[in-house]
Amino acid sequence: MTTFADPTSVKEVIVCRDVRLWYGEFEALRGVSLTVKRGDVVVILGPSGSGKSTFIRAMNRLEVHGEGDIIINGITLTHDVRNIAEIRREVGMVFQQFNLFPHLTVMENVTLAPINVRKWSREKAQETAMKWLTRVGIPEQANKYPGQLSGGQQQRVAIARTLSMQPEVLLFDEPTSALDPEMVKEVLDVMTDLAHEGYTIIAVTHEMGFARGVADHIVFMDYGEILEQDTPDEFFDNPKNDRLKLFLSQILHH
Repeated sequence: MTTFADPTSVKEVIVCRDVRLWYGEFEALRGVSLTVKRGDVVVILGPSGSGKSTFIRAMNRLEVHGEGDIIINGITLTHDVRNIAEIRREVGMVFQQFNLFPHLTVMENVTLAPINVRKWSREKAQETAMKWLTRVGIPEQANKYPGQLSGGQQQRVAIARTLSMQPEVLLFDEPTSALDPEMVKEVLDVMTDLAHEGYTIIAVTHEMGFARGVADHIVFMDYGEILEQDTPDEFFDNPKNDRLKLFLSQILHH
């Protein structure tokens, strides 16, 4: 946990300034600006196609932005391959589809990047992997293959794999949307624990309970723009933007 005396606790970990991104003629991000402080939990909401996933994927260069600045932990994202590798060490990403290697065991999936990217010994990587698998509640699954696990367990492996790289920032791209309803809670519980431990988290999700209960800050995107950002109470109880009001009425009352 960061303590309040720690100067890093107020540092801006992510600064996005006027970020624009095109797919051909289509402008997917239309001048998006967002600042996230260390230890903040930010939830991005919005309808399908609003640019939410594109935005967080741009933060670790899975999408290449055309204009504007993305600065992660003081490093400005550029086309330089070394710079991108450096950013990816700072930023861990958990996807909607778990992206686990089916032919590797859970342990092998979690230790792969620490051994190959961080150049850790196998022993150190395995010890760290066990710590994180225990942390997400599935240490007994270490020697199984992804196909032997439930969707919720696979997503928790994916979270453990991300944590094993010791990132500064965790990005979640709709981490529960591919899961059966009864498995959603086990993944949200892990995310909630990580938030309470002081991780900096940006999550694209439709889970309103998580957004209201765990986020420090909620961002509403539509048509590639941020239309509103506020604290959870203000966001849900006192929305200002008409598109946001419509979005909330559709989501909260169906």
